[in-house]
Amino acid sequence: MHQTSSTLPEAAQRVADLLAALQHDRPVVMLSEAGRTAAEAAAGLGCSVAEIAKSIIFRRLSDETPVLVIASGSNRVDETKVAAYVGALGKADARFVREKTGYVIGGVSPIGHAVKPVMLLDQDLFKFDSIWAAAGHPHAVFNLTAQQLQSMTGATVADIALVASAI
Repeated sequence: MHQTSSTLPEAAQRVADLLAALQHDRPVVMLSEAGRTAAEAAAGLGCSVAEIAKSIIFRRLSDETPVLVIASGSNRVDETKVAAYVGALGKADARFVREKTGYVIGGVSPIGHAVKPVMLLDQDLFKFDSIWAAAGHPHAVFNLTAQQLQSMTGATVADIALVASAI
């Protein structure tokens, strides 16, 4: 079950304020259980895992720039495809994620980062009428369309999903 909250955690309130400034008409919703994974968030929202817009942070090796990939919750990200768009990638540890985004892992919102990331948006998210994204806290999410997310972030729409190879 979920509910909207008038007393949001600090990072979630920051996202709510950004959404209001962007004239987004849907509230930040607090899940009663953590939505650290796409599956947990989908269970809490009663939607499919694919409708969760999960935020994955990488570190671009050439300049230490954060790379944010916003992927459909049902997709595994193909790092080779991402690297073809942005350059060689490295893993981002929890400290890097917190420092560059201002959010903890499990609550990384696609908006309001401390350091502007290079962004890619999974083309598969456009299959859905609405999607859910993290709102700065492991329990906080907000609803929008893939088109709204692309407009808010300026992210490049890309094919980033790992395709299972035929055996």
